[in-house]
Amino acid sequence: MFEGARPAALVASGLGLVAATYGLVRLAYGLFLPDVQASLGLGSAASGLISAGASVAYCAGAAAGFVWASSRPRRLVVAAITGAAVGSAGMAAASGPSVFGIAAVLASTGAGLASPALVSIVRRTVAATDDARHQAVVNAGTGPGLVGAGLLALVLLPDRGRDAPTDGGRRPLPSRAWLASHRAPIASALLMGAGSAAVWSFGRTHLVAAGVGEQASVLAWIAIGVGGTAVVASAGPMGSLSPRAAWCLTTLVTGTATATIGVSTGAPALLACVAFGWGYTAGSGALIAWTTTIDPRHAPSGTSMLFVVLVLGQALGAAALGGAIPATGSSAAFVAAGTVALLAAVAPFAPSARTGSPKPKVAAGTRA
Repeated sequence: MFEGARPAALVASGLGLVAATYGLVRLAYGLFLPDVQASLGLGSAASGLISAGASVAYCAGAAAGFVWASSRPRRLVVAAITGAAVGSAGMAAASGPSVFGIAAVLASTGAGLASPALVSIVRRTVAATDDARHQAVVNAGTGPGLVGAGLLALVLLPDRGRDAPTDGGRRPLPSRAWLASHRAPIASALLMGAGSAAVWSFGRTHLVAAGVGEQASVLAWIAIGVGGTAVVASAGPMGSLSPRAAWCLTTLVTGTATATIGVSTGAPALLACVAFGWGYTAGSGALIAWTTTIDPRHAPSGTSMLFVVLVLGQALGAAALGGAIPATGSSAAFVAAGTVALLAAVAPFAPSARTGSPKPKVAAGTRA
């Protein structure tokens, strides 16, 4: 499906798959949530639980990638497309909360399956010297996908071959020592996931409640996609940073942007959405670079694991915010979520995390 294609065709296909499974399916949940709540009668608590369940399903898909990404990436791609397509159709056709929730959970598996598969396919198809650059462009597909989802929402407003391992056999799973070497990125990804849940799950709902208007709230979501797309342009400068430094920078931007979205409207909120899109997208790309510097041979497995942790954090954050927002208000919840994301910026520099010296190659894009 992908191997044998020219690098440009491979990158374009991978970017399109990421745009569909992430930007148009998984992360567009928060964009359309206000309309879904109105038509299906979903409350904040139920919405948070659906988001959490979708995150768990994503983790299940990524866990499958942890095991099979190196040996069967093409099958994972087919499964990703199937899960996202069937789930999306179910969400569109749902006439009640139960069917919608089940379909949303199923659709989210597509993104989890796609991430490690594409990392593996890109690594074994393009030259090693071009790997980071190609990964960056493919990973940034979330941005165009979110822009497309936002444009679609604006349109709707008026109407209301066979897999073959490259090394001749299946690679052994990573060791306990490999897992221990990932303590810092695991902690960092968990915090970042929890902090980012505010925008992904309740961003547009919060903006509408704050009085920015339906159209402006959709434009804000497009702004997130624009920020994510800008990662392609920043891939070069980000590549000069070590993965830990890149992670620190991107999470500082993400945390500050999350808090700003919670307490502002108008142009400041719009700019914060652009910053959030860039920070989150580039940050998850830094996770790919981080695990690659720890052990390049197991980069697909490391990507799966860290994206599972990232989305597990989103699941925990979504569930917590769904219960907290009715009691504290969304502004306070967004500030708290931004603070959690800021904690992720300092996690790599904790005394227990200062082991090893990663090399500065950052695949600045996202798929989580």
